[in-house]
Amino acid sequence: QVQLVESGGGLVQPGGSLRLSCAASGTIVSLYAMYWYRQAPGKQRELVAGISSEGRTNYSDSVKGRFTISRNNAKNTVYLQMDSLKLEDTAVYYCNTKGKYWGQGTQVTVSS
Repeated sequence: QVQLVESGGGLVQPGGSLRLSCAASGTIVSLYAMYWYRQAPGKQRELVAGISSEGRTNYSDSVKGRFTISRNNAKNTVYLQMDSLKLEDTAVYYCNTKGKYWGQGTQVTVSS
């Protein structure tokens, strides 16, 4: 059974940084593409970043240059380093793999 557990969210001021983690079990993060999505109140869930099994990364235009997705194969964990955070980055962030497995989400609030 695939389980994804996100952590690392919290309250941060604009311009600050956070690192989200997605610990996986029942799957191997290096063998499948892994993704970070987010959903802000009243908005649809949107793709933020992805990393392929080969290590290729892609980002939405709204976070390109500020967010970095990476993985630690030994820990079977995927990360999202978020820098230069903006108010509009406030959302619940979810980890996803294989198109159908989701974590419970972690809240990120950017506020002054």
